[in-house]
Amino acid sequence: MGQGPEKPEKGTAPSVAIDGARIRSVRETKKLTQLYVASVVGVTTDTISRWENNRYPSIKRDNAEKLASALEVDLRDILRQEEVREIPDLVPATPSARTPRLILRGGLALLALLLVAIFVYKLRNNAPAPTAVRWVPKFAAPGEIIPVQVKVTRQPGETSGFILKEKLPGGLQLVSSLPASSATEPSGTGIKWLIPGGSASVTVSYTVRIPASPALEKEVKLDGEIVVRAGGANRTEAVAGNNSIRIGAHHWADANGDGRIDDDEIMPAYYIYEEMKGLGLDWKSIEAIWSGKGYRWESKSGFTVLK
Repeated sequence: MGQGPEKPEKGTAPSVAIDGARIRSVRETKKLTQLYVASVVGVTTDTISRWENNRYPSIKRDNAEKLASALEVDLRDILRQEEVREIPDLVPATPSARTPRLILRGGLALLALLLVAIFVYKLRNNAPAPTAVRWVPKFAAPGEIIPVQVKVTRQPGETSGFILKEKLPGGLQLVSSLPASSATEPSGTGIKWLIPGGSASVTVSYTVRIPASPALEKEVKLDGEIVVRAGGANRTEAVAGNNSIRIGAHHWADANGDGRIDDDEIMPAYYIYEEMKGLGLDWKSIEAIWSGKGYRWESKSGFTVLK
């Protein structure tokens, strides 16, 4: 035997006529289960099923309001149209009547945005900085102009600019550089290059002059770093590679210090000269030593080619 419509209890709000088909359509569109809706309203799943199948065409108004809240719609949206017209005091649901599910969704969305922001922040702060590697010759003679190169490789996806700082040991003087240096310290020992952003690797080449009368067989060392802006703060990375030069009676192109520039040494020297053309390197003397049997260095006359 079928059950009749709910009757309003004494002292409770009157019943309202609901649209079962509309209720089912809204619930399925929002992918809500009958179990969820029933738990929010405070009834059984059988009751929700009966409401959707119009077994209870009229229900208590407070249950209807809970049902609308569970479905995240206005009360008007689940009532029969004639019912809406007959009850002029119906008003749209206020934010306070929204379901905890809606609040949960909003909270999850905010949490997701927060996690994304944290991820981006950490990614920027922990992104690997460009790597800088220096090359300097092992040997140099007093008064000689020698080459120095710092090759900076940017990491994939990293396009920020950076500052390269090189510090020369006492007595060494900057001759020229490519690109031109952006600033030098008054003492001349500190050199800075401001490199703009981009994705390509960068080579900074410069030449320095060895003091004319230093102690022979003395070892001097260069020092340097790159400065990168990341996460609102500066990060510094030391320049790797060679940094030591032994000052003595050997030409900078004589890589093994055997008193001659052989075929294995002339080509690397030529490549460096080509990359640093115009920075003060003496290619003619290098070529003359390579063509001869070797060289000799003396404090008064410098390099003499051995025939």
